[in-house]
Amino acid sequence: MNNDLLIILGIAAAAAVASPLGGLVAISLRPSSLVLSIAVGFAAGVLMGTFAFEMMPTSMELAALPLAVAGFLLGLGLVYILDLYVNRWKMAGPEADQKAEVDRLHRRRRPRGSNVAVLAGGTSAEELIEGMTIGVGATFEPEVALIVGLAICIDNFSEGMSIGELTLDEERKNAKRRTLGWTSLIGLSLFVSAVAGWFLLKGLAQPVTGFLFATGAGGMFYLTITDLVPEAESHQFQQSSAIANAAGFLLVMVLAQMS
Repeated sequence: MNNDLLIILGIAAAAAVASPLGGLVAISLRPSSLVLSIAVGFAAGVLMGTFAFEMMPTSMELAALPLAVAGFLLGLGLVYILDLYVNRWKMAGPEADQKAEVDRLHRRRRPRGSNVAVLAGGTSAEELIEGMTIGVGATFEPEVALIVGLAICIDNFSEGMSIGELTLDEERKNAKRRTLGWTSLIGLSLFVSAVAGWFLLKGLAQPVTGFLFATGAGGMFYLTITDLVPEAESHQFQQSSAIANAAGFLLVMVLAQMS
């Protein structure tokens, strides 16, 4: 077994385990809203830094700018369509003028699953893109895969905490079993797609690899902006989420310069 394959297996395994570990922490320790704000905000900052300093620059090195842009838009669009699907094609923020209309629709036709199921099921599908991104990154530059894997690992831990907290709010009796079930599914989705990305996409032409890497970046970007940032801000105390976000962003900036 060569060193690059060992690296991809290690990165994928760590990122996969991070999700159920975060869920267990939420169930066992019941972290305060301040801790959740810092954890989720830090994860969002790490992902933002990964897009800015690793994923998109690497994609544009491998593929022409129009191809990298197209890949990013494809990844963003795929996750956006998934989000629309689970929410019956209608979504609105709490202050939106359309919120009452969307709420009426969801009372008639509930989203496809409970709040936990919608979040965890959507995250599991997104993990397929994130796992593929690790696998693609490792095929041409293991150092990039390490930084992307670190970002996804931190992201999965914070999302596992969010799922655990939401599960406790919905059902305390079976909260641990449900949390472990959903977060394990998330971890498995990522591990399988990362290994598949390594074996199936290795040896592709550089422009194709750059396009796929940008696709992963687009999907992760959508998740960060629509899920992690609002989640962190909803728990913030004295802008703790913004400070944690900046810390995560700067960490990846430094790591990218050192790699």
